[in-house]
Amino acid sequence: MKTSVFSKRGRASVRFCTPVLAVLAAFSASSVLAQGQTEVLLNEVVVTASRNEQLLGSALPHTTVISRQDIERSQASDLVTLLQREAGLQRTQNGGMGTVSSVFMRGAPSLQTLVLIDGVPQNKQDSSGAVSLEHLMLDNVERVEIVRGNVSAIYGSGAIGGVIQIFTKTGIGEPSANVSLEVGPRASRKVSSSVSASLGATSISAGLSRVTTDGFSAINTEQLSGANPDADGYRNTSSHVSLVHRLSSEHKFGLRFMQSEGDSHFDNAYGAPADLQTSTIRLSQTTLFTDNSWGSWRSRLSLSEQSDKSTSHDNGLYDSNDGFTSGATVLNWVNTLAMGGDWLASAGLEQQRQHVDTRSDSAYGAPYSRARDTTAVFAGLEGKLGRGNAQLNVRHDKVGDLSQSTGFLGYGYPVTDQLKLTASTSSAFNAPPLGYLFAPGYGNPLLKPERARSHELGVQYETGRQLLRATYFDTRIQDQLNYDFITSAFANIGRTRNSGVELSYRGSVGASDVRASLTVQDPVNEITNQRLLRRAATLLSMGISYPLGPWRLGADLQYSSDRPDAYSDPVTFGTVNTTLAAYSVLDLSLAYKVSPTVLLKARLDNATDESYQTVYGYNQQPRSLYLGVTWTPKL
Repeated sequence: MKTSVFSKRGRASVRFCTPVLAVLAAFSASSVLAQGQTEVLLNEVVVTASRNEQLLGSALPHTTVISRQDIERSQASDLVTLLQREAGLQRTQNGGMGTVSSVFMRGAPSLQTLVLIDGVPQNKQDSSGAVSLEHLMLDNVERVEIVRGNVSAIYGSGAIGGVIQIFTKTGIGEPSANVSLEVGPRASRKVSSSVSASLGATSISAGLSRVTTDGFSAINTEQLSGANPDADGYRNTSSHVSLVHRLSSEHKFGLRFMQSEGDSHFDNAYGAPADLQTSTIRLSQTTLFTDNSWGSWRSRLSLSEQSDKSTSHDNGLYDSNDGFTSGATVLNWVNTLAMGGDWLASAGLEQQRQHVDTRSDSAYGAPYSRARDTTAVFAGLEGKLGRGNAQLNVRHDKVGDLSQSTGFLGYGYPVTDQLKLTASTSSAFNAPPLGYLFAPGYGNPLLKPERARSHELGVQYETGRQLLRATYFDTRIQDQLNYDFITSAFANIGRTRNSGVELSYRGSVGASDVRASLTVQDPVNEITNQRLLRRAATLLSMGISYPLGPWRLGADLQYSSDRPDAYSDPVTFGTVNTTLAAYSVLDLSLAYKVSPTVLLKARLDNATDESYQTVYGYNQQPRSLYLGVTWTPKL
């Protein structure tokens, strides 16, 4: 029998966690009012929710901003670790840093979550289709914006669960430089440096980082005995460069480049204990752009080349040297026109040339090379309607031979100056990657795009230094892409649904910065009425950062309820169903400002040494202490 999103476990979690959030919000609001503060802490300007700049509190979809300050205080090294703290996002990882990772947004897999880097969609066209998030480090990231829910009407294919947009550092602002060093267990080292400056009308930003660790054994050999029990190390080198030249206050052009290369050791449960497996993945992106304004009309034109290049080696039973190169050339033109009556109209065109080339010397794989063109036209309108604000977006995409139209309609109604009600309805789609269509032996050129519809109701409370938001969502997906074990090929055989409630709070309690979120959801396969694999019904995250003179103390807690999983038995190759136990992970951090230019840092990950898994058979990091120092010289 299908379980409601408000099952006994879910109701218990709501009864326990909702009062915590309510008390924090009430205490924070009373603290601010008592102090007579009117400062707006949450005045971040976001662009991802509608493509246009707006205050965070004005965004109709449930949107989160992770600023550079948030990133530094978290002391997180990679994107996947940072994202797991946010409402509705759940991480799975096949071992330690650099191993295959997924981020489920509102229960949607990585394939259904669109990732943008500086506005450019990341298109991985192999037979996984999932962006290599595990290789994106944070030293060169300025901020991250997260928009939950169907926004294909704004960004096109893949935005069923939502959008994660990563903004790399730019040279705008005062000249600055920094050098950081961090050491930790298992021979872990991280060195990074960056510089930002303006030379007349030209701004430059550049950065370089290097991460190395000997790691730990990815696979738990007590559960999957065929794997090599050795430690699985990781090396990553990341860099970025941004050049922007201003012709005038209304016209500028520039170049952005980023690259991240990760070298991993991993385990294969189907091999022998002496087997060695390694892989190298290089993500890169180069963008030329120009921004121009003529009165109330703003136009942005960009041309980008992005790629994901992978090679892997297995010296054991499945001896092979495989690899692929996936990428796209993206031409994007976006126009915004400010109209009378606080209305803003936007329209644009997008052209992509997507491709994938694979290579293999294994008897179990066959190389292939495919490409396709995609075109899209989109438009949007947002502004005041009655007492509230409305947003309308429409888009039509043609991806190869597939054609799809999508829309978004949302409205926010202010009940009071602090309290706002929101509602939206939207449609989205996800085109099959080229590997799903054409991979020899298991590709299916007749695949249809996944299609989704979502409805949301929300309430938002914003005052002074507080933002509290609750969102009910219901998303249904048709023509789900799955691997059909009967035909041994990809097929549209799935139909899923997820409904639930997200609660998120961000603000200040006295001098402390506080963040908290609770997600109670019911992601199920509507054909079998079973919970989707590895999806939790309840997710909880809480964080606090407290300044004490030159010290700053931080704590983050993540909780996940139990999750169903399945694995293939290495001996019989039969599917075995199992359950991953619930877990709670506590991370602690400490920073001490020695001087205006020197900051000492310490981080204790998994402080309680919780033993847990996000994928059956794969270990997660034990208790680990990291020490670091950052030098920020005055320029």
